[in-house]
Amino acid sequence: MSKISKFFKGGGSAASKGRGGPSPQEALARLRETEEMLSKKQEYLETRIERELAVARQHGTKNKRAALQALKRKKRYEKQLNQIDGTLSTIEFQREALENSHTNTEVLKNMGYAAQAMKKVHENMDLNKIDDLMQDITEQQDVAQEISDAISNRATFGDEFDEDELMAELEELEQEELNKGMRDVRLPSVPSTSLPSRPGQNSHISYELHSCITHVQLAAQKRVEDEDEMKQLAAWAS
Repeated sequence: MSKISKFFKGGGSAASKGRGGPSPQEALARLRETEEMLSKKQEYLETRIERELAVARQHGTKNKRAALQALKRKKRYEKQLNQIDGTLSTIEFQREALENSHTNTEVLKNMGYAAQAMKKVHENMDLNKIDDLMQDITEQQDVAQEISDAISNRATFGDEFDEDELMAELEELEQEELNKGMRDVRLPSVPSTSLPSRPGQNSHISYELHSCITHVQLAAQKRVEDEDEMKQLAAWAS
């Protein structure tokens, strides 16, 4: 029995008949078998068309009757080939529609399974208990943050000393350093003799006076720097 006869006469499984119709998988298998059969039919017709054309060329005007008969057969084969092309397009459209329907059915079925599973999971959940749990979590997070803030704060050990007394002591130390720096400054003695009139002696006296002034300036600069350091230290202590 040919496949086309088998398709039209039935021959489906007993299970599909018992259910009242074929399953999507069975129907898709039948459609693919039909496509395969029609494709082979196409190949056969194309071969016959080429053969009839060769016959028509062979006879030509020498045997006009045989050539015309070959062309008539070619026309019939071409008509059948066009019909098969249309049938294949229809079957392909039907097969794609069936595949899409089957896919949608499977998707909906799986979504239904997921919905049932979700419902089963939620059966053991109490919204009131969830709210209480989230509140406990929030409170514990606040406690953890307070502990973290307390640990990260700078230790205040030794802050019982009076800050004003410390600042007064720092000022006394600063004044002592300044007085010590001023005692280290030695001014040149004033000459008892009259100033020399020669240019060489005047240059020597000017050099000593310039050195004295420079020393005083350096001492004053050091004093300013010491004051800045004391201020920075006081700011850090506060």
